[in-house]
Amino acid sequence: MPIPEDVTGEEIDKDVRQELQSLPKTLADDVAKNLVMVARLIDEDPEGAYGYSKVALRLASRVAAVREAGGFAAYANQKYAEALAEFRAARRMTGTVDLWPLMADCERGLGRPEKALDMAGAPEVHKLDKAGQVEMRLVAAGARRDLGQLDAAIVTLQSPELASNAVQPWTARLRYAYADALLAAGRRGEAREWFAKAVEADKDGSTDASDRLAELDGVEFVDALDENEDETQGNGDEEAAAGPDEGDKE
Repeated sequence: MPIPEDVTGEEIDKDVRQELQSLPKTLADDVAKNLVMVARLIDEDPEGAYGYSKVALRLASRVAAVREAGGFAAYANQKYAEALAEFRAARRMTGTVDLWPLMADCERGLGRPEKALDMAGAPEVHKLDKAGQVEMRLVAAGARRDLGQLDAAIVTLQSPELASNAVQPWTARLRYAYADALLAAGRRGEAREWFAKAVEADKDGSTDASDRLAELDGVEFVDALDENEDETQGNGDEEAAAGPDEGDKE
């Protein structure tokens, strides 16, 4: 797959660059460029990112960072079985537990919420950092909802991190998930409160909390372009209805 001229491979994280030093320099550079493209495209063009990840995997499947990138790209394309296999491979190579929540979410994606819940109770969770533990809590709550256990999902999300007024990278998503679970359980008033709290924490628009809050408040957004077109059409109809002017009558 083509690599844009502005991509040098130097853009990757230094730890990944260090991993690639086990490869011949030319090969390492090629792999690095493909990994840069995965990172660049994964949000806006997940299919494109997936294509570059497959190239990187073909070139260097024994590098943990490459297997991890392949997992993220597959996950972004909802290829959960493939993502799980890549995450497992990366974990075997590194021995770390960082990917544990994503692996559990892949189990959800494969229709195995019970397995995700088993993973949420595993010893590996205690080895996660705070962000990872919050992510695991989100996955576990999602698994409860998959099983129709709405009250259990709500309880799962209730935590010191949810109650804290401090805004962390995960705060908006955690509050959003809690609001959504409350709404699913029919607790509309509480859901509105937590969607509002999610909006407060969501400075980069990572959730659609503001839209959900407006929906609960009965606010309807009108596309300005459509509105202008309607006004233009309405004016034309009025002119047609008015008939010919005095000059036309003569």
